[in-house]
Amino acid sequence: MDEEPEINRVVNDLSELPEDEGAEPVSAVQLDGWLKTLIARGGSDLLLVAGAPACIRAKGVVQKIDARPLDGPEIEAAVLPALTSHALARYRQSQISDSSYRIAGLGRFRINLHRERGRAAAAIRALPQKVPALRELNLPPSVETLAHLPRGLVLIGGPAGSGKSTTLAALIDDINRREARHIVTIEDPIEYEHTHIRSVIEQVEIGTDAPDFPTALRAALRQAPDVLVVGEMRDPETMRIAVAAAETGHLVLSTLHTIDVATTISRISDSFSDERQNTIRQELAMALTAVLTQILLPSKTGERFPAAELLMIGYGARQHIRRNALQHLHQEITMTKKKGSFALEESLVQLISKGHIDREDALLCAIHPDDLDILLKTGSRG
Repeated sequence: MDEEPEINRVVNDLSELPEDEGAEPVSAVQLDGWLKTLIARGGSDLLLVAGAPACIRAKGVVQKIDARPLDGPEIEAAVLPALTSHALARYRQSQISDSSYRIAGLGRFRINLHRERGRAAAAIRALPQKVPALRELNLPPSVETLAHLPRGLVLIGGPAGSGKSTTLAALIDDINRREARHIVTIEDPIEYEHTHIRSVIEQVEIGTDAPDFPTALRAALRQAPDVLVVGEMRDPETMRIAVAAAETGHLVLSTLHTIDVATTISRISDSFSDERQNTIRQELAMALTAVLTQILLPSKTGERFPAAELLMIGYGARQHIRRNALQHLHQEITMTKKKGSFALEESLVQLISKGHIDREDALLCAIHPDDLDILLKTGSRG
């Protein structure tokens, strides 16, 4: 069998790499070549780190796709021309920046250019070209309830890489297919591109269409939207405007990097000064409609499945939020099951019963392991 071209050869150990001192310097053109290899191999991410060759992540495994280690200036030479002017200015100022990038005929990508050990590094993700349907995400069926809410604040929490943006896009797609509404999304950068089906959808990209989230959100409120999507709650001002919009009758959906329902709510109130926290808790108690948190777990076959928790906010939860007694929110999941709430442990039991994960893996990520143990012993599925 003929050997693959050097750029496609997988090298399994850095010690195998040749010095290759006479190699051509990396240029901006090389980035497109690496991304073409990423797509051809079915990969999700291109990783550029000084001291290592260009790598991709495919099916959860990091593979080297070049023979020669890169250095920081080479990474900058390849990536800087792909940044938007706003992202380039941000990188020059703060040494970290996010940007979108499009290659005709290949697709769209999200670039994160940053520094590590004083050198440039980049993580570039291939963005899906199709918005998935909610039923394709393997989430519990009651998550679809969130797309039917007329108003209020819906928060989606989870660690990085847990599928929050995908769930958010699927909820918007569901609304788009069922209802004639005006939807405005504010993202940095735009991940999923929506088409107008029954709804009219405006997608605002930070850095291209607006300078920051608060400015974009204030402008969006003047455009009479029915649904507002805030890609991420990053700062107190964005949080304040989003909560106020939900209080005044808009459906507002957003994400936070959190691990459970209680920390998702506390992340917002804790972002404000001490003297403002009580006020924001009162406003949040009125505005909040639902909190969904999720994580992605590897299955026995290598696929990843979401384990999730959903709290539909009722009278009891509002009282706990007002009093900052968030430790009691878990019991509210049981109290509001008829509205669609379910605990993470119930979701884990479903994954176990379908053979996707085993008991040991479930126990490692359960927030309340004793509850999971009881559910497994009684055979309850929530």
